[in-house]
Amino acid sequence: MLRLHFTVEDLLRVTTADEPSPLLETELAFIMLGRGDPRPGVRRWQQQRRHTLPRHVRPLGQLLSPGGAGPHFLDPPGYGLDDGLEKIMSTPGPSARAELRRMCGMDRPLTPWIRRLARQDREAWGELAEAVRGAHDHLLSSEWARLQAAFRTDVAWRSRQLARHGLRETLAGLSPALRWRGTTLEADYPRDVDVTLGGRGLVLQPSLFWTGPPLVACHDDGPAILIHPALTPLPLLDSPTDRDHLAVLLGSTRAAVLRLLTGQHSTTGIARELQVSAASVSTHTKALREAGLITSLRDGKAVQHWCTPLGLDLMAHSEHP
Repeated sequence: MLRLHFTVEDLLRVTTADEPSPLLETELAFIMLGRGDPRPGVRRWQQQRRHTLPRHVRPLGQLLSPGGAGPHFLDPPGYGLDDGLEKIMSTPGPSARAELRRMCGMDRPLTPWIRRLARQDREAWGELAEAVRGAHDHLLSSEWARLQAAFRTDVAWRSRQLARHGLRETLAGLSPALRWRGTTLEADYPRDVDVTLGGRGLVLQPSLFWTGPPLVACHDDGPAILIHPALTPLPLLDSPTDRDHLAVLLGSTRAAVLRLLTGQHSTTGIARELQVSAASVSTHTKALREAGLITSLRDGKAVQHWCTPLGLDLMAHSEHP
């Protein structure tokens, strides 16, 4: 179970990250290479990137857990790639050893390379820097402009949710796993994680690669960071255009489904109109329904769908940014 314990001061200090973190997204993109995902677009991205993953990047798998955890020194908040790598390389020995012990105590084997990192072996840390840079170049560099655009769109959409529905519903809506118990935000989790914010506040950090449960990163010198999946992961998004802002957020097919549902349509009717399979329509309507953008009702053997006021509002503002 994941538990985030808020005080009143913490609730007053919830903010959203200004920009995506290249180191964090590199780390999560690497982890996503090994996670299962039923969506064909994500699976294609995984297969393509795994097949061409440079050999010198692979040691990162010794440090990064499939559950989304990694040593905190790998993703210092507020740093770009070059200055972030300098920060990683200057990690104090005691802090590095404590983080490596934490990861090995969780689910990472104590490999010879990790032992060398713990001893502050200069060559091992050089290999780590090369692996991080190589992972960034392989997984993110060609996608960075698209990732930034999608990040900004996701933040804008969450901000509108905050204005319309308030902080409580916005935080719980970051993931289907999240729920409130008093002033504690909870989620089912593979292990017990209790975080007492203690007035430090919380930064919301949408990730365009991570599709698992919310993650929490705590650093001594700043607020806690709640990493949550963006509405649509980057591998499912089309390249942004100047005229279709909705497709930047949802992907072209999902945006087309939403636009069609300004009037009521059945699953088969949507499939016929868009010339896609009914199974594909079901996947898209499920995601739109979970985001609160459409509602669905079974009518005999058919399922009818139509836009919610939030869906109509999102479309209106995407047409006139």
